[in-house]
Amino acid sequence: MVCSSVTASAEKIQTPNIILIMCDDLGWGDVGFNGNQTIKTPNLDEMADSGMKFNRFYAAAPVCSPTRGSVITGRHPFRYGIYFANTGHMKPEELTLAELLLKRGYRTGHFGKWHLGTLTKKLPDANRGGPKGIKHFSPPQENGFEVCFSTESKVPTWDPMWVPKDFTNGGSRRLWWDPENRTEKLQHYGTRYWDQKGKEVTGNLRGGNSRVIMDRAIPFIQSSVKSDKPFFSVIWFHTPHLPVVAGPQYTALYKGESKYKQHYYGCITAMDEQIGRLRKALKESGSAENTMLWFCSDNGPEGNESSPGKTGGFRGRKRSLYEGGVRVPGLLEWPSKVKPKTSTDFPASTVDYLPTILATLNVKMPDNRPTDGIDLSSAIEGKTKIRQNALGFQSGSMSSFVTHRYKLISKKEKKSDKGKDHYELYDLLKDPHEKNNIAPKNKNTVKELSIRLDDWIRSCSRSDKGKDYNNKSQKTQSNGP
Repeated sequence: MVCSSVTASAEKIQTPNIILIMCDDLGWGDVGFNGNQTIKTPNLDEMADSGMKFNRFYAAAPVCSPTRGSVITGRHPFRYGIYFANTGHMKPEELTLAELLLKRGYRTGHFGKWHLGTLTKKLPDANRGGPKGIKHFSPPQENGFEVCFSTESKVPTWDPMWVPKDFTNGGSRRLWWDPENRTEKLQHYGTRYWDQKGKEVTGNLRGGNSRVIMDRAIPFIQSSVKSDKPFFSVIWFHTPHLPVVAGPQYTALYKGESKYKQHYYGCITAMDEQIGRLRKALKESGSAENTMLWFCSDNGPEGNESSPGKTGGFRGRKRSLYEGGVRVPGLLEWPSKVKPKTSTDFPASTVDYLPTILATLNVKMPDNRPTDGIDLSSAIEGKTKIRQNALGFQSGSMSSFVTHRYKLISKKEKKSDKGKDHYELYDLLKDPHEKNNIAPKNKNTVKELSIRLDDWIRSCSRSDKGKDYNNKSQKTQSNGP
């Protein structure tokens, strides 16, 4: 009986529950565990103390949609046509974590912002939904998620479906903060929450949006535990993407700050509260020990240096491939595997989620399509300190290539330069804030990395042309694990 019990326990440890939490536009410096002394994030700070903090964690892109696709495919978004926000969609030929885990007996759920395709063909919705965006229809339920509570794109972080009536009459998208503007003088924001059946969800949508999301995610987790099935839960908060709005109990925590800062800081604290609620629910259900709980942001903070969101001193912000645009907060709490109060300088990325999770389950991809991520298991265990596989980035006219030490940035200059590449090189170990361009004195390194970057870009281009896919849709074939 003892042997049987041990074997069953070992088998369970090999199939951990998985939760991927992601914020929207949260800067590296917007959390207490990265040194912020103003914004209250006690639950995230406790999560950092209970697990591993990634000091160099990268979003795959400096804007939201591309990064989100990288999370569930392990591939750079330029491989499948999601080059920027509100462009492209998840193609049916792409293989997602949800699809692969579904075949392994997992329950799968998506909660929050999707932004990888439209969610309705009939009703005008958000940025692209409805008849005008039919070609981009690709909701979570067609990408492996059994349970959904999803929006196409951004929503206000308080009363997520509503906006003051005077908003369209010259009102700023940041300035509807007074509580009286959120009581009777409201109109529909123009977006919706949708479930896995493609039906609009209309109940329980007032108040804090992070709480609205968690009200759906926690019951999904609890029902999965009761059914004794492992679960894969993607929780993608809208916080703190504009429009940032916080309830009075959260703005009161930041009296003396400007209205904008009160609501920016307040909505982050409101989200942190819900992460604490999630961690408590995991412990109460007995599933915390065997759950991989990941946390990150999709890109750097919005606005300029005077905006509330902070990069922690890193250069650049959202939409930039400098560190401030792509280096984001990163955590992993997994009590059965990760020791408390650990941290790593190993460069990790959202493209690493899929290969790390599949390796943990001893699952291989069903074909040889290129992935850009690596298995982080050895780095998580502290056995590997240096990343051998470089990280490539593309966005707009910029591309970059990040090794463990160096970062090469390539910029396409004006037409007068005939599209010539201009290179910058930074030693991220000595100069993480990218203040000293050492390209002129390190021409051999620039040449080597530029060749590798060009090779990687060509590989992405081949993928984008459909060269990775078999003739039949991968989603309808029975060649999964």
